[in-house]
Amino acid sequence: MKKLGTLVIALVLLAFGACNNSGSKEKFLPPSTGGINSLMVVMDTELWRGPVGEKIRDEFAAQIIGLPQIEPKFTITQVPPKVFKGTTTHSRSLLYVEQDSTSLAHIKDDAYSKPQKVAVVTGPTQEILIKNLDSLADRAIKEFKANEIAEAQRRFKRSLSKDKALDEELGIHLNVPSLYKVGRREGDFVWMDIQIPKGTMNIIAYEMPWDYFSNDSTFVEDIVRMRDSIGQKYIPGPYENTYMITEKAFAPYVFPAEIGGKKAAEVKGVWEIHGYPMAGPFLTYIINDKENNRKVVIEGFTFAPSEAKRDYMFELEAILKTIAFNPSSSAD
Repeated sequence: MKKLGTLVIALVLLAFGACNNSGSKEKFLPPSTGGINSLMVVMDTELWRGPVGEKIRDEFAAQIIGLPQIEPKFTITQVPPKVFKGTTTHSRSLLYVEQDSTSLAHIKDDAYSKPQKVAVVTGPTQEILIKNLDSLADRAIKEFKANEIAEAQRRFKRSLSKDKALDEELGIHLNVPSLYKVGRREGDFVWMDIQIPKGTMNIIAYEMPWDYFSNDSTFVEDIVRMRDSIGQKYIPGPYENTYMITEKAFAPYVFPAEIGGKKAAEVKGVWEIHGYPMAGPFLTYIINDKENNRKVVIEGFTFAPSEAKRDYMFELEAILKTIAFNPSSSAD
């Protein structure tokens, strides 16, 4: 069995070097590379084909909830350690797994490029490798995703919309790419969208009374009622008496969240058109804006029939997570 791998040694040296040379000039690192939501897995191919690889696929390529079809959290590319050199080391998200005498599970920032997250897992047996992967997976996925969100935001900041509809109607600001256009603006409701090859990506924003959700036991039902009423009022389907509603067959998923420095609920699910066969995923944040005695609701939804939707929804999530509240947020 070989000793501690070259990548692990490099990471340890980097860590000690950072401590011992904190006053020295920062080392230049090339920009990281890779498509959004891509993950480079560096490990022996035999390990990849066995139970250790299966554990990685179970965790890092798990199905994303809230999408109408099966899509993985990350698109994984596996390479053996012998080809891990040159530009391959610049991948933005890296998982390095090695069977080694040392047992290790940690995450290193900016080891070979910047910004970069490198998760390192080692262990003397496959059983310990799987145990270490299990202990690190949730944190690694969270940090990989946060890094991907930041990268998506950096990319679309190059050209942002100058439209003031959200600021003027709701007292909020989003970093929205300039290709999104306001299609509807009325009664504290704003709808922006962009054409994509086979459909549209959409952002809507509106406000609700502070006490709209008065009972925790009916919270999910109240969310559906809210979304359906907004859909009926503002988001028509292709024909008369057709409009957006929450899919009836499945209740949406709801999670606690924090966004724009405020507590919120994150809602994921599938929308459909009442009276017409159209559907797609949505992501909603219901934000507690206590200072203005209201709930601010921002949502992204996609219509892209027969297309993968993970990356579309990821871009919308990245946009929504740029929300900032103006000093006098309430739209007077």
